[in-house]
Amino acid sequence: MRAVIQRVSRASVSIEGHVKSAIGNGYLILLGVEAEDTQVDVEWLARKVAALRVFDDEDGVMNRSILDVGGEALVVSQFTLFASYKKGNRPSWFRAAPHNISVPLYEAFCRELSTLLGRPVGTGEFGANMQVEIVNDGPVTICMDTKNRE
Repeated sequence: MRAVIQRVSRASVSIEGHVKSAIGNGYLILLGVEAEDTQVDVEWLARKVAALRVFDDEDGVMNRSILDVGGEALVVSQFTLFASYKKGNRPSWFRAAPHNISVPLYEAFCRELSTLLGRPVGTGEFGANMQVEIVNDGPVTICMDTKNRE
């Protein structure tokens, strides 16, 4: 599982001109799933995201988590995080999991993160053409991959 976590002051995802989800201060998370991912990846990544300390404390040091600041989260499926670009100039997506694997794991990640945060998590719509708007705060952008946990 691969995630791009962006600290935002606000973010939204729209589908066909209608806002599906919107958040204030928190994280926009782009989430990619590959075929080998499991529930273990879901749980590890959700815990890491919830505990990630990239919000400023009273001294202006990134020392607070999304839990500490009562932030929100918006999770958008992003199979293109597994683009292969080694041959030619047109990426291929062979590493991205097919829908029967990626949809349940995406949904499981959203549920797990929601449980850890103690609040609903905003989502996009899996497989839809989405327009994502963000105001990146900092900017702060962190990339995580469950294959690099050790």
